[in-house]
Amino acid sequence: MSESTTRRYLELLTDAFMVRQLQPWHANLIKRQVKAPKMYIRDSGLLHQLLGIRTAKELLTHPKVGASWDFVIEQVLAGEAHDEAYFWATHQGAELDLVLRHGGRLLGVECKRTDTPSLTPSIRIARADLGLERVAVIYPGIRRYALAEGVEAVPLDSLASGQRLFPDEV
Repeated sequence: MSESTTRRYLELLTDAFMVRQLQPWHANLIKRQVKAPKMYIRDSGLLHQLLGIRTAKELLTHPKVGASWDFVIEQVLAGEAHDEAYFWATHQGAELDLVLRHGGRLLGVECKRTDTPSLTPSIRIARADLGLERVAVIYPGIRRYALAEGVEAVPLDSLASGQRLFPDEV
């Protein structure tokens, strides 16, 4: 299949809301940054079907269980106020799932499928290099708490109940 045909099919899937192409955030940095869009299958049920995952047990042991957790990105984009949304990654391995521009502010979102999220090197690097005002780390737990100055662990359930990731943002 030619590159132009592949690109056309991808655009059709994007237009049909089956795939999201998230564009990369570029900052004026010395580091080499990823410049290709990141693609997600927007429906986790469809992703599971395509991967042949039939049960919760199969999902938890599947190597793509982390990709399944990316459904959180869709929930954030649907419920959180933003003007523009990107992802950010460097060729050295630092990455952030979402960079949201809201007004003149840059806010970060990281999705972690762990019960005990922590302040990762990627989050530290993203805050320093991009000048992120705040970062929310969404996780499957039940308690909202600070991980560091400007970085907060936020339960996934709080999104479903309509709580904001950055409640004091206008």
